[in-house]
Amino acid sequence: MRIDVLTVLPELLHSPLNWSIVKRARDKGLVEINIVNLHDYASDRYKSVDDYAFGGGAGMVMMIEPVYKAVEELKKERDYDEIIYTSPDGEKLTQKKANALSLKNNIIILAGHYKGIDQRIRDHLITSEISIGDYVLSGGEIPAVVIIDAVVRLLPGSLGDEQSALADSFQDDLLAPPVYTRPAEFMGWKVPDILLSGHAAEIEKWRHEKSLERTRRLRPDLSGD
Repeated sequence: MRIDVLTVLPELLHSPLNWSIVKRARDKGLVEINIVNLHDYASDRYKSVDDYAFGGGAGMVMMIEPVYKAVEELKKERDYDEIIYTSPDGEKLTQKKANALSLKNNIIILAGHYKGIDQRIRDHLITSEISIGDYVLSGGEIPAVVIIDAVVRLLPGSLGDEQSALADSFQDDLLAPPVYTRPAEFMGWKVPDILLSGHAAEIEKWRHEKSLERTRRLRPDLSGD
């Protein structure tokens, strides 16, 4: 998989994309992540990527020209399955959406900034818009990292245990069950006996019941009750 991130603040992306599971996937060659500085595609000597909005109003707007030039340059080398814009009014990022994106080959993510982007970018270049929640951030770099992390961990070979991602919360519209590790008793607080029984079928039954219970209690919108 190849992911290109278009940003006006590339420094925000280098560190979080070079640790943990994403770094492991990059080192293994499972994903190539390319950070594109939109200032490099500016046409003036000040490397401007934003300007005042037509019609007035507060805030600056990301200009169409640097984004268009960057996208066209990337498309000379490969075809892209998705060109995603991180936007608070986009489709909510879900596990199902992450699953679908993990099956793609080449993705561009445009990290929004300032007051927003020229609407013509959204109309003519963007194929989908994704939000990570109903709130506004200073820029789209953090949402871009969230999307990348959610997608890359699903790539075969990214996790040490291939089954781990399949047991994550939301994979089957259920929250994950409680988990425990050693010691079996601490400060008088004990691990449930069933988990120490060695009965695999009964343990799985317990875990499923706990998942249902937690989902109904914490996320009734998922349980359908």
